Amino acid sequence: MASSSAAATQQAAGAGALDRLLTVTHDGMERVNALILKRAESHVDMVPKLARYLIEAGGKRLRPMLTVAAAQLFGRGTGAEINYAAAVEFMHNATLLHDDVVDESDLRRGRPAARMIWGNQASVLVGDFLLGQAFMMMVEAGDINALGVLSKAATIIAEGEVFQLAKARDLETTAEDYGQVIHAKTATLFAAAAEVGAMAGGADAAGREALRVYGEELGLAFQLVDDVLDYRGEAGTLGKNTGDDLREGKMTLPVILALADANPAEREIIAAALGKDETPDGVMAQVVAIFNRHRSLDRTVEQADAHVRKARAALETLPASEMRTLLSDIADFYVGRAY
Repeated sequence: MASSSAAATQQAAGAGALDRLLTVTHDGMERVNALILKRAESHVDMVPKLARYLIEAGGKRLRPMLTVAAAQLFGRGTGAEINYAAAVEFMHNATLLHDDVVDESDLRRGRPAARMIWGNQASVLVGDFLLGQAFMMMVEAGDINALGVLSKAATIIAEGEVFQLAKARDLETTAEDYGQVIHAKTATLFAAAAEVGAMAGGADAAGREALRVYGEELGLAFQLVDDVLDYRGEAGTLGKNTGDDLREGKMTLPVILALADANPAEREIIAAALGKDETPDGVMAQVVAIFNRHRSLDRTVEQADAHVRKARAALETLPASEMRTLLSDIADFYVGRAY
C-alpha cells in the first residue's frame, strides 16, 4: 500500500471531490433522475414497485454523473447526455438485479435485495425491462454511434457475467482471468458512460478517446477498491457483510494473490471458506489475517492506484479546466476509500 504520507496526499486531493461533482452536475442530474423515474413506470404494478425499490435505494449514481460531467467538460452538447445518463443507470441497475439472483445475495445497498421480496423470477424480468427502456432512450437520442457504444457495452457486460460464473470457486483462477472479469463487468460501463457523455458534449475523436480511457481506468480502480472493501468495510458502508464475495465463491484479486503465496494450510483455510454461505465470522477473520500476512489487500490497492494514474494521464491530454481537475480528483477520491 502507499505510504501514510502518500495516502494522506491522495485523500486530501480527493477530499470534497464528490460534493463538488454533485454540485456541478446538479441541474443535469435532476433531469436524469426525473427521466429515470418516468421510464420506470409501467401498467404492470410489480414493475415500477420493484424498479423504484432498487433505484431509490441509494448510491451516488457515479456512472450517469460521469456522463453528465463529460458532456459539460466539452460544453457543446445538445442535451442527449440526459438520455444516455439515464440509460447507463438503467443498464447498471439491470446488472445489479441479475447479479443478486446469480450470486444469491440477500442484501443490496444495506437493504434486502429485491429478489428477497419479489423473488428471483421477477428480479430477472424487471432487469430485462430496465434494459429494454435503456435501449429505447438510446434510440430516442438519435445518435447511431452512441447507440453502438452502449449496446457493445451491454454485450461485453453479459459476457463478463458468464465468465465470472464459470470461474466461481475455481482455485486456478489467475490474475489475468480476474482482470478480464472486472474489465467486462465494471470498467466497460464506466468507459461507455464517459465516452457517450463526451460525444453528447461535442468532443472530437481525441477527446472521446480520452474520456473512454479515463472511464475504463476509473472503473478498474473502482472495482479493485470495492473488492478490498469487501474485507475491510462494514455492512453499513457497502450494504453487504464482510467477506460476502468469498462466501459467494468470487475469485477476486485479494483471494487470487493470497492463494498464490499461501502455504498449504493457509490455502486450505481459504478453500474451505470459498463459496460457503455458512462460513462463520471467526473463519473469515482467519482468511483476512492470511490476506494481511501476504499483503494481498495492500497489493490490490496498489494496482488500483496504478489505474488511477492512467485515468489522470488520459485527462491530461485535454485542455486544463475546472472540470478536468474535478474528474481527476474524483479518481483519487474513489481509491482513497481503501485507506
